[in-house]
Amino acid sequence: MSNPVRNKTVDSFMSMASSWKEEFEKLREIVLDSELTEDFKWMHPCYTLNDKNVVIIHGFKEYCALLFHKGALLKDPHGILIQQTANVQAARQLRFTSLQEIVDMELTIRAYLYEAIEIEKSGKEVPLKKVTEFAVAEEFQVKLDENAALKAAFEALTPGRQRGYLLHFSQPKQSKTRTARVEKYTEHILNGKGIDD
Repeated sequence: MSNPVRNKTVDSFMSMASSWKEEFEKLREIVLDSELTEDFKWMHPCYTLNDKNVVIIHGFKEYCALLFHKGALLKDPHGILIQQTANVQAARQLRFTSLQEIVDMELTIRAYLYEAIEIEKSGKEVPLKKVTEFAVAEEFQVKLDENAALKAAFEALTPGRQRGYLLHFSQPKQSKTRTARVEKYTEHILNGKGIDD
């Protein structure tokens, strides 16, 4: 692609990156060579097609990554896509620990990127688990059974907000911790707020 449009906010992000700077630049060069539009979302370079997120470049302590928003739909013939946690349903990452690794994998990265673009063009969506398929912590279920207003408020939340609470409440191994989390967020739920609101 000739002369891709660079986003000024991404330029600033790149110039101020304290780690993974060379790796970010190489990933950016690869992605800009596609038909995606460069944007800046969630504090990271994000690349879109018709305003739909396709990939994002981000860095962590141990690695930097190219995250495919619908990565679960990619064929992944090399078995290199990583699901961050068991609760991540759609996104998958390609992780890198050096610039050389990105250079060596450039053709593979481009193949995955073009497949991701074709998936976005096709309109395919990752089938997400329904809220009813998530485990409900026993401590939260007891609260819902006791408190009709809480049950109604929880059911009125968006599926994403419901999922957030269900995952947060069921994570701890100890009942005491699960109970404390339910207590902490009861008022939030009654006020129609999500866990991060």
